[in-house]
Parts: sequence; C-alpha cells; structure tokens
Amino acid sequence: MTTRVLIIDDSALMRQLLTSLLSEDPEIEVVEAAPDPLVAREMIKALNPDVITLDVEMPHMDGLTFLRKIMALRPMPVVMISTLTQAGTEVTLEALEAGAVDFVAKPTSSVGPAMMALAEELRAKVKAAASTRVRIRSAQPKPRPPQRQALNRQTGKILMIGASTGGVEALKTLLMDLPPDCPPTLVTQHMPERFTAAFANRLNRECPMTVCEATDQQRIQPGCVYIAPGAHHLELCREGLGWVCRLHDGPPVSGHRPSVDVLFRSGARLAGSKVIGVILTGMGKDGAEGLLELRKSGASTLGQDEASSLIYGMPRVAFERGAVERQYPLTDLAGAIVDRCGDRAPVGARL
Repeated sequence: MTTRVLIIDDSALMRQLLTSLLSEDPEIEVVEAAPDPLVAREMIKALNPDVITLDVEMPHMDGLTFLRKIMALRPMPVVMISTLTQAGTEVTLEALEAGAVDFVAKPTSSVGPAMMALAEELRAKVKAAASTRVRIRSAQPKPRPPQRQALNRQTGKILMIGASTGGVEALKTLLMDLPPDCPPTLVTQHMPERFTAAFANRLNRECPMTVCEATDQQRIQPGCVYIAPGAHHLELCREGLGWVCRLHDGPPVSGHRPSVDVLFRSGARLAGSKVIGVILTGMGKDGAEGLLELRKSGASTLGQDEASSLIYGMPRVAFERGAVERQYPLTDLAGAIVDRCGDRAPVGARL
C-alpha cells in the first residue's frame, strides 16, 4: 500500500529535498508540498494525505500551534522535522506530547548531505506513522492525575523500561502514575543526542519522582529515574553493596544506541529476579531478546498492549517471543508494577 505524504515547510530547498528523498521509496507518494500551514490546511482538505511532515518554525503559524489544531479537529499522523537546537528540542518534545508520531532532527549546517544520510530513517518513520492510530486531542491540558500512594518501604526491586516511537507520551503517562518513592528506574528511550537531557528535565518538572539523564557511575536510588543519554548505551552495574549506571558508546545493538536490549541484558546478568522489565510502544524489535533473557533470569516482565500502543512493534515482537509475562493497557501498567514490588500476585492482567 502506498503512503501518501504532504510536506509542510517554509524552505523551498527543504521541500524539494524532502520530496526527493521520500519519492525514492516506491511505497511513498508525495502528493504536495506546502510553504506554510495556511496553504497546507486547504491541501489537507483537498488531498486527504495519510501522513504529514511538519516543520517546527514557519511563518503565519508555527508548527506546534498547527499540530494542536490538527489533533483537535482532524487528527492524522504527523512526523515533525526539527532542528538540532535547544529551542527546537523543547518544541519537538511538546509536539510529541501533543500527538506527533515521531520526529526527524535536521542539522543546522550542510543540510543537503546530512538529510541524505537521514533518508532511510525519514522514510521508515513516515511509513510507520501511516499505520498508527491517532486520536482527537483536547486543546485543554489534561488535569494532573491523583498521585499514587507511596510505597513507604524499600522493595529491593529495580525497574527497567524500554520504549521507542510513542514513548515520550507513554513514559510520562506511566511515570505520572507511579509513586514518588518508586524503585530505582533505568530507562532506554530511542532518542538522539541533545534530546535526552531536555526530555529528562521535562519529566523531572512534571513527574512525582526525580528524573535525570544518567551519568556514568551514578549511584541509583529509589524515587529516581535515569534516562539513557542519546548515543550511549545504559547498563546496570554492581558497585559494592549498591548499584550504579554504566554508560558506554559501543556499537549499535539491534540497530540502536542506546539499545533496550543492552539495558535488559545487564539486568538479566546481574539482578535477575530483582528486576521488573517493561517494554512500551515502539517501532522494530529492540528489547525483545533482552526482555526474554530477563524473564528467563526470574525477572517480572510486562508489556504495553496493542490497543494502547501508538506503534505495537516492540511490544508485539517481545510478546510473540514469549518474553512478556503479561500485557496491560498503558493506564494499568503502573498498578501492575506496584503489585510486582510486593509479594502478592498481579491484578487486572490481560493476556
């Protein structure tokens, strides 16, 4: 099936470049390219594209404002084209929370050659976006959910979470519903450099626990979440009687650095039944083998279900390989994690 794409970008060069790169794939058809949201609005009505690529910075109406209007009035898959700047990073994270499926980070110099190097990533993300289930978003911010009751005890558990496409929103939803004294939590989210620090800071401002970008040899503690930095693998490491984060820039694993498989395998090697492994929405299969190793080592392994996943790729592969004990809707995962922190059996599970 052909994916029909509308490009929205104020740069004529970028419109031409994106059209050329996407059109190289026989499964993608660029139906039109618009210089700004006002023109794009009429094109959307006339052409009904499957996916939109949307620049962040444009005249007449910025990309984030236009995205919010789309999600409130005519939701459809959107891939943001973002700049590798601090401002571009913050807006991109807002866009992902507002309903954008994914983003491609365009460089600030040598744009032509650099974008050609990103061509495969761009085409893969556009085609994946076409298969997502988008939903109407209210223009009003969601009310903050009630805070879960604290555990008030040391459980000895370590929580490991892996996510990719759709993970920005999914991780925030999950963390917001966990208690402030949650187990030490290591997170690998597929995200490039510069974005992970901003992502961690954003979560830290809004979530009940402390969230930071992980540093090498950082001691992990309850009530804290450690996000793998872009371009670095994150592993669990034993130091004395405690645990620390280990970072390294080894080769990509399962096509990614950071890799969810790397994180999960470190838990299987060193902590076994002390670990609760969770795999969330994402494209591809990263994390499936590592989660299976975790399960075989005695860890609890949970997966996000198909209905609540933006892209049921990583959770599906993990489930089909027998790595996932139970699947849950995203809104039930925090309760399942809290259950696994105690001795009682999990409730509300969905096979």
